[in-house]
Amino acid sequence: MGLHQYNCQEISAHCDDLYTITIILCWMLRSRIKSTVQGGKTLSLNGLPATGNVTEKSSAYVLVYTFNVTLSPSPSEVAPGYPLIINSNPLTKAFRIDPGATHTYKVVTTGDPVLDYETMPNSFDLQIYVKDTAGASDLQILTVQITDVNEPPVFRGNLADQTVMIYILEGNSTPPGVIYQIDASDPEQSQLTYSCTPVSESFTVSQTGTISSTKEFDFERDPHTYVLNITVTDRLGLSTTRTVIVNIINTNDETPYFTTKERVYRIPEETSPGNVVANMTAKDPDGEGIVSTLVYSISPPNMHFSINPFTGVIYVAMRIDRDAAPLRLHPNISLVIHVEDNPSGGQTNEMEITVIIEDLNDNPPECSFYNFRLEVYETATTGTLLLDLRDHCQDIDVEPSNNEFNFTGLSGLGSNKFTLNPSGSGRIVLIGDLDFENPDNQAVEEYTLTAVVQDIAQPYYTSKYPFYSSLRFFSLCYNIYIYIKITPVNEFFPVFNSPSYVFNVSEITRAGSSIGEVSATDKDLPFPGITYSIVAGGGTLSYTNIFWIDPNEGNLEIIATLDYETTQRYILTVQASDTEKLATVSVTINVLEVNDEKPVCSANTYSLAIPVDLAVGTNIEGFRIECVDRDSSPRSFRYFINSGNVNNHFTFSPSAGSNISQLILASRFDYDSGLDTVWDYRLRIYITDDNLLSGSNRATALIETGTVTLSIKVIPNPTTTTTTTPAITLLIRTENVYSESAWYVPFLISVGSMLLLGLLGYLSFLLAKYIRTYCPPKPKADKRPLPTVWSQNLWNFCMTPMTEIARFDFTLSLSS
Repeated sequence: MGLHQYNCQEISAHCDDLYTITIILCWMLRSRIKSTVQGGKTLSLNGLPATGNVTEKSSAYVLVYTFNVTLSPSPSEVAPGYPLIINSNPLTKAFRIDPGATHTYKVVTTGDPVLDYETMPNSFDLQIYVKDTAGASDLQILTVQITDVNEPPVFRGNLADQTVMIYILEGNSTPPGVIYQIDASDPEQSQLTYSCTPVSESFTVSQTGTISSTKEFDFERDPHTYVLNITVTDRLGLSTTRTVIVNIINTNDETPYFTTKERVYRIPEETSPGNVVANMTAKDPDGEGIVSTLVYSISPPNMHFSINPFTGVIYVAMRIDRDAAPLRLHPNISLVIHVEDNPSGGQTNEMEITVIIEDLNDNPPECSFYNFRLEVYETATTGTLLLDLRDHCQDIDVEPSNNEFNFTGLSGLGSNKFTLNPSGSGRIVLIGDLDFENPDNQAVEEYTLTAVVQDIAQPYYTSKYPFYSSLRFFSLCYNIYIYIKITPVNEFFPVFNSPSYVFNVSEITRAGSSIGEVSATDKDLPFPGITYSIVAGGGTLSYTNIFWIDPNEGNLEIIATLDYETTQRYILTVQASDTEKLATVSVTINVLEVNDEKPVCSANTYSLAIPVDLAVGTNIEGFRIECVDRDSSPRSFRYFINSGNVNNHFTFSPSAGSNISQLILASRFDYDSGLDTVWDYRLRIYITDDNLLSGSNRATALIETGTVTLSIKVIPNPTTTTTTTPAITLLIRTENVYSESAWYVPFLISVGSMLLLGLLGYLSFLLAKYIRTYCPPKPKADKRPLPTVWSQNLWNFCMTPMTEIARFDFTLSLSS
């Protein structure tokens, strides 16, 4: 009911005395005060607190909840960057606030992290804070509930991210049974079922995920590969499929057989070793997919023939002499050819062939070797006997005239270094210089000589063989090849190209950088190659090795960080080795100082508070900064405020040339005129070590900067208002619901409340004066006027706002 609903006549009719009129007036004033207070709300988050829901696995930008903001009267607006989520319980970055229509905002998901009902909290309390340009603010809670979504089962183990390959041996090597156990799970812990497609009679899948074979496999008859698509399904029908490939492995279970039909072969005696006699072939039913499974052999071995174990080709292995026993009487040689499809314990088969040796009229000299390989040191002297060929050759002819032979024709590369001494003998003797370092030599590492061994007597050939009918006399001979390798002798030590090395390197050189190279030579020829290594020096307490040398090139590199302030010089011992002889050299590495250390202050953050009327030039709270720098003197420091010094109220003294400086108030604060608006200053202080550098040098020199952060709160002068009211005692209980950084909010509310109460008191005074003048009460004999003190106390009570009366304890002192 408003005050305008009453008139003087109604008040006179219903009010019998001044007491009743006063009570009605108080009720009316309370109603008006309550209406005024409610109308004074300036900013609010409409629709909050509330609860929003979102499903798990939601992508980014999914709407969770919508709310709007009611602002104070125009022209205020929502402050830039607001509303925002200032905190959450539990802490998360999964939500954010996006603007919608005018003064409408949406809480959406960010997608980082993705919400998961099974592994994350299912509820989040988001604290949403808003303020407008008029300084009003509000804070509310939005509770977000995560809704569970049924997810398909997942495979674990090998099937989680790949196709599984299973290998089964054919035959009884792998009897029917379990071949693989599937490992799968469901995020909702649902019961799982397993199935296989396509349906195969050879495999089964149990409801526990066990894959089993139902038979023994035959590689030659069954498919070689089975593709099983394994599907796991939860009780709500969601499923996941993976592939298991079963490969049947061939085993050796079939006997090979010969495909060669010919059984008799003919060759002449003296057929050269290596000539082909026969080509035996066979096949193996198990051969598919197996490379080189058949192995051939002669059983028992025969000294005259050999067989290629993989191709079955039979070769002449050595000279065949028809005139020697036992071939003189029995010229036929029987060979049992053995084929096996596995070198050890496989399937085998055999076939017998006969080789007939045809007679020729020949008996040349024979040597046990026709290729000789010798090694001679380069320092061997002339006249050294290297080899006597006669020790390795003979003639099996029975007649003395036919068993005599000689050696001729020592030719080839190196024939000027070696000779047969005496001529015709098999004695090979050194007659030249083999030294690699001799410039007259061509540094040949291997000489190839050819000698001829032949009968002295010429054998007679009859006309029995048409091929030889035109040759009445023929001397059969053989070439002997002698390979003489010259072995180098390590005669010289490596020599460095400098007696010592000195390298200078900056302390800020990066790891992996090259700092210099050492080099050594060796007079030995051929050059044996030199290997470099660090054998001493180059370590500290922190690093065993700071330097590395390329073992082939001798290039020195840094592999750790250098620090001039720790070590200024390293002395290394570098070794050069030619595998037998060693040489060392001293390498001095001087570390050059660079300004790479930042100034470090005693602490990097401070919090200070100063009164608003602090005198200019005052050292703020006695604060001073003290810094050190490992590679710069205190005189090189400069101090300057990089950011946060609004209106330049603060400065440092001295600003340069010392490691200690004080924070000074440079100019007074002026909040009354609006020049200053910031009460909380956050200063970022830079301390550089370039004070001693000229302006041109600063552009190129390395300058290090330290940082210090100062938080300064300006405290306003307190405002005190004392009100004295007789006969009323006010006990005030206050609750601080603001943070320290928002101290001005209760201050402004208090000042505004005091002004509002003064205005309401003045209006009430005018209203009471109006009622007394135009609405006089009915006089009664038995009624006495209220005492003055009681009336004043009641008036003060009526002037108290409804919001404060709930918090006040009051007493009314009534006089008799």
